[in-house]
Amino acid sequence: MEILLKEDIGGKTWSIQTGKVAKQASGAAVVRYGDTMVLVTVVSSREERAADFLPLQVEYQEKIYAAGRIPGNYFRREIGRPSEKETLTSRLIDRPLRPLFPKGYRCETQVIATVLSMDQENDPDVLAMVGASAALHLSDVPFAGPIAAVRVGRLNGQFKVNPPIQDWERCDINIIVAGSKTGVVMVEGGAGIVPEADMLEAIYFGHRAMQPLIDMQVKLRELVGVPKRPFTPREPDPELRARVAEAAGGRLREALLHAGKTVRQQAVRELRADILERLGPEAEGRREEVLEILDELKRRELRRLILEEGRRVDGRGPEDIRPISCEVAVLPRTHGSALFTRGETQVLGVLTLGSAQDEQRVETLYGEEMRPFMLHYNFPPFSVGEVKRIAGPTRRDIGHGGLSTRALEKILPPKETFDYTIRLVSEVLESNGSSSMGTVCSCCLALMDGGVPIKAPVAGIAMGLISEGDRTVVLSDILGDEDHCGDMDFKVAGTREGVTALQMDIKIHELSREVLGRALEQARRGRLFILDKMLEALAAPRKQISPYAPTITTITIPPEKIREVIGPGGKVIRAIQSETNTSIEIEDSGAVKIAAFSKQEAEKAVSLIQQIIADPEVGAVYEGTVVKITDFGAFVNILPGTDGLVHISQLANRRVTKVSDIVKEGDRIKVKVLEVGRDGKIRLSHKAALEEDHGRPGR
Repeated sequence: MEILLKEDIGGKTWSIQTGKVAKQASGAAVVRYGDTMVLVTVVSSREERAADFLPLQVEYQEKIYAAGRIPGNYFRREIGRPSEKETLTSRLIDRPLRPLFPKGYRCETQVIATVLSMDQENDPDVLAMVGASAALHLSDVPFAGPIAAVRVGRLNGQFKVNPPIQDWERCDINIIVAGSKTGVVMVEGGAGIVPEADMLEAIYFGHRAMQPLIDMQVKLRELVGVPKRPFTPREPDPELRARVAEAAGGRLREALLHAGKTVRQQAVRELRADILERLGPEAEGRREEVLEILDELKRRELRRLILEEGRRVDGRGPEDIRPISCEVAVLPRTHGSALFTRGETQVLGVLTLGSAQDEQRVETLYGEEMRPFMLHYNFPPFSVGEVKRIAGPTRRDIGHGGLSTRALEKILPPKETFDYTIRLVSEVLESNGSSSMGTVCSCCLALMDGGVPIKAPVAGIAMGLISEGDRTVVLSDILGDEDHCGDMDFKVAGTREGVTALQMDIKIHELSREVLGRALEQARRGRLFILDKMLEALAAPRKQISPYAPTITTITIPPEKIREVIGPGGKVIRAIQSETNTSIEIEDSGAVKIAAFSKQEAEKAVSLIQQIIADPEVGAVYEGTVVKITDFGAFVNILPGTDGLVHISQLANRRVTKVSDIVKEGDRIKVKVLEVGRDGKIRLSHKAALEEDHGRPGR
């Protein structure tokens, strides 16, 4: 049965349609806003997978035909590897959905969001999020939805739902909010150094605005939804659980209270091995069940310690920040570097500065985009003491890099005053919680070490939550164990004055405004503490950029001279770049940007360009090269692309009968410009240049 529901959202029509296409999927929805359309399907197998996690795949894919274009790559089709935007949007869809599946659900489930049409005004990301919830809600898959999502922007002090893409750069708040009927479940986005109170207001403005989208999904299910498949979570054998708990006794608490991550993990491993040995034959064939019970006991004990005893496994209180150390200029030949260590999380930030030719070119649905700022996050397996195959960047790497990019891009200087391409690389050397926020801190220090005139230093902190009944504890600077066993991962980055980026994921069904506000304020206090520690290492950006970074020199030439500087087929400009070891970019306006690794190389390139564009001056003396001999005189090249004629009568202070008696092709001679005609012809004199030479003092 085909159903189409419509609702006005932010002054435009939002529609959800089901029952027309993709009818063999478990659930399908086509979401439209303006002329942007996304098809989202969900399929969940009937067989359970032998896994200790929810086997959920979320794939968001942008079809270039949606924007009326042919892909620009060699194959002229969408390539298999997802783009950064596709990866980040897949994560956006996944994160609010995953906690809403029942615990223990192990059927392989795949959500595919396909962009069918793109109007260059409305981004498909929030459409895909709503479509995924609608498809799951309509299907037989057990899912505690629906949820919805909207983008919230603030433009000229006014909040706006789903602002058009062309307004994003002018918004000082740009976040995506996902929520249920009664609370917020996810937040992702950036801001231009905005107070926490404003961010909180933006989040709940978005929550109010999304309610019609939730109501639409409820109505759709009432009309065409199918019964949910029966699912009963598998409960551990109570008798086995009692035996495991008895064998663990108080030793689990002792193992968890080791402050060091490695020591704590080793103590827990030894306890597991001892319990399996004690159970003896009873554990045969039930090893996975025993380990699952132990993990649940560990989770409960860690949460009990925090809620009842007010202590964390490393001995800190809820608001305490781990010990911090910061070093700058740790790498001698890079353009900027910093090592940031917070507890057992350590990140090396490295800065590289380049010219405009180093900008990243990205093909998107909006067209080709040039990016002068890049941040790449690397998480090698040794950082957590593991052995894994090293492949390309994972979804997690790209996601953490995207969050760190948003945190830092608002403090970068404008291109007009700092005309460099900036690349930051985060190398995670150790990890025990919040390496993405460690990335923000180390990369900010690397920018300062490299002399980049940032607007203000930025730090980041990860917050956690333990909540049971009416007891709630917000944790600052969470460990990996607290992230794993807790109810929230809330990352906040910003300056002293306000927030530049935030990301919130929860494992419970929703979060109240009161708890979110408390977490934001606690994060602000922690961020200021971390900033103080960072500024002890380097109080402000260095006055000069690294001597190993390229210098950017900008000159302006007449636009009509551009062709001469470039030369036929780029021959002239390539020769200049080769001779001076520089990189030269020429804009249509006549602006010439020269990137060089030394002042001397830049000056030489400028000199060569100025010679090309220079017009010969009457009365000036030049040293030129004889390029052609005729019966009536010699043609001499005095400037690149500029030749003049020395008449036979102007070759010497005596009568010349044959030009070749005085000069031959290839000779270097001095000549004086006698006249530049209206037709551009130039009259030169070697005789006058000689007379001027001999007339100088000391000659």
